[in-house]
Amino acid sequence: MKKHVFFFSSIASFLFISCNNFTSENPISADGIRKPKAPKAVGPPRILFIGNSQIEYFVSAPTLFQELCNANNVNINVQQLITMGVGLDKVYYTNKTEANQNFSNIDKDGNYYDYVVLQESTPTALTNVEKYRTNLKLIAEKIHKNSPDAAIYVYQNIPPLPYTNSDYNEYYKELRKNTILATAFIKNAGMLRVGDAVTDAYEGKHGYQYLKNNKDNLRFGQSTLHFLNDGGFLQAVLLYVTLFDKKPIIPKKLILSTGTGDHDNLRKQEVSKAISNPKALEEIALSNR
Repeated sequence: MKKHVFFFSSIASFLFISCNNFTSENPISADGIRKPKAPKAVGPPRILFIGNSQIEYFVSAPTLFQELCNANNVNINVQQLITMGVGLDKVYYTNKTEANQNFSNIDKDGNYYDYVVLQESTPTALTNVEKYRTNLKLIAEKIHKNSPDAAIYVYQNIPPLPYTNSDYNEYYKELRKNTILATAFIKNAGMLRVGDAVTDAYEGKHGYQYLKNNKDNLRFGQSTLHFLNDGGFLQAVLLYVTLFDKKPIIPKKLILSTGTGDHDNLRKQEVSKAISNPKALEEIALSNR
């Protein structure tokens, strides 16, 4: 017990010291999570997604987020740099020409990007905090050249295990801790609480039931679990409420997946039919903003 007390006390002290330079601009909650502040934009703001298949696979977080913004008359420019199965450093180097071009763009308000979502690979986020921190710093430094005040949201990864696996909670706690520690070194950065929201959904918060015909309604896969329509919807709503601090009006139809087979694709579908319990997922998102 004493070891655990010392361990968590050390984390709290570490976060206090590491975040000291940012306390005036970003308040820190009791669990060490900062809330980044977006710069004042002249014209439509821009958001950039950088990551891998956790952001876009069966469903697309950038596409769903754009649709929510459109339905709520929020004019925003959505961009992405996505490479499957790799960490942030590899995403950058794989897309280096496009990335450098984007990062060199300027805007008259002083920030080309207003929001940035950074999603590290799950193995790195889970097992290598030093590399996690280094990769975040690599991207943040490039973004800050022409977007010095961008609000950066570091994606909290989900355990790469089924919820029924006995190690799920240990992986969840480790990923959460590592994300907070790595984020503490980045200016005007906070955590996009995807892992928290998904775990709440698995736990049945707000009446959500993740099992349908004994199948996981949130994620699907073998070695890698990717979001299905319920999970993708939860992720997009979570991002919206995190950025804008209010629930979105949900349109009747969204671009969602028809299934997980080779011949399935994305198309407009009725939310009430393609999402098992949108109201419960909205509430889960709102409670994790």
